[in-house]
Amino acid sequence: MALLTVTGTTLVAAPAPAPVAAPTAPSPAAGSRAAGPRRPRGAVRRAAARFAARALRPVAPYRRLLAVPGARAFTVGNLIARLPMGMFGVSAVMMIAGQRGSYALAGAVTATGLAATALVGPWTARLVDRYGQARVAVPATVVAVLGSLALVLCVRTHAPDWTLFAAYAATATTPNIGGMSRARWAHLLRADAAARHTANSFEQAADELCFMLGPVLAAFLCGTLFPEAGTLVGAVLLLTGMAVFCAQRATEPPVGGAAARGAAPLRAPGMPSLLAMFLAMGAVFGSMEVVSIAFLDGHGLTSGAGPVLALQALGSCLAGLLYGTLRPAAAPRRRLVACVAAMAVLMALPLGAAATGAVPLLALALLAAGMATAPTMVTGMSLVQRLSPAGRLNEAMTLAVTALLAGISAGAATAGTAVDHLGAVPAYALPPAAALTALVLALPQLRDRATHSA
Repeated sequence: MALLTVTGTTLVAAPAPAPVAAPTAPSPAAGSRAAGPRRPRGAVRRAAARFAARALRPVAPYRRLLAVPGARAFTVGNLIARLPMGMFGVSAVMMIAGQRGSYALAGAVTATGLAATALVGPWTARLVDRYGQARVAVPATVVAVLGSLALVLCVRTHAPDWTLFAAYAATATTPNIGGMSRARWAHLLRADAAARHTANSFEQAADELCFMLGPVLAAFLCGTLFPEAGTLVGAVLLLTGMAVFCAQRATEPPVGGAAARGAAPLRAPGMPSLLAMFLAMGAVFGSMEVVSIAFLDGHGLTSGAGPVLALQALGSCLAGLLYGTLRPAAAPRRRLVACVAAMAVLMALPLGAAATGAVPLLALALLAAGMATAPTMVTGMSLVQRLSPAGRLNEAMTLAVTALLAGISAGAATAGTAVDHLGAVPAYALPPAAALTALVLALPQLRDRATHSA
């Protein structure tokens, strides 16, 4: 026989208690669940686990990447050493202009250092390929740090101007830490193409993050502490990070040996047109930066140029991380052309936004334009790795970076002239024009037999 029992506010049927058993007190939630079946706790846990798995799915490739033995250790050193790459230029300009009162001198000194890097960088990378990362990178970094310290000393003691050029030129021996890190991933993941794609995306996102945070940190240090603070902190970070990175000998790729003395990367089939494409891409970045600064200055927002320009790097960083989770079906050469074509389209957005005169709209356009950068760079660097002769990988990637730097310089100079003669808004046509040039230069990759296996 069943009894009618009141539980909470619900009248339900319950079995009569046994004569010797004490009645069990109902749970507080029983009334609200009595009308339907109770969901098993195991089902709830499984549903939560499935939700967590879906939420963490984009992160999973990077978790597997950093689970490679030794990867986390050299990545920490890599990030510490890479951050100063975005600090040194801004720090030098603020230090020299602050102490000497001349932005023209500061710009000339940093331009000289950039030109010296373009000449010395591939030579340093060739030595890295031939003798190993630790044997070359650490001494080369010491020379570069001494150059930074000499620059601080010359500025502080009011030494002749020519000493500033000589000291900053010595920093050109700084090794290409991004190239060396990519070389380690290529060595560790040589049998896993999907993981290499994720690694290249991670490295590009790290580039964008460091070049986004570096100038902000440098400006804060120089403006808050003293003009030399940015250069000094950058030198300490560079030396510390490089020491940590090179100490991880277990993940260091083998030296090229005799192969490092073979054919130069410039002679590899398909490489000249690829490097020319990197040159045009550099012009995209250099012209966009100068034109955006001029546009914001015309609206009285000179101090806000940094955060607005950082949005472009942020868009690239986010796109790079997302791109690393994808597994594109198309061959790298076709992906490269598609990415450069997308860049040409997106780089036209700031031109339209600037024509409206709305700064918030320009900021959004720069964020969107940046989203084409990382996928293009990742795919381009992947092709550089494929086309590089055996034992010359660091040199090949440094040549690509050198082409980018040269393009940035040329794009910045051209944009400055265009702004002076045409104004900032018409000068926004330069970045999409440079992107279209990069697209034309990328087209030979589709028909180059050397890339058919890529």
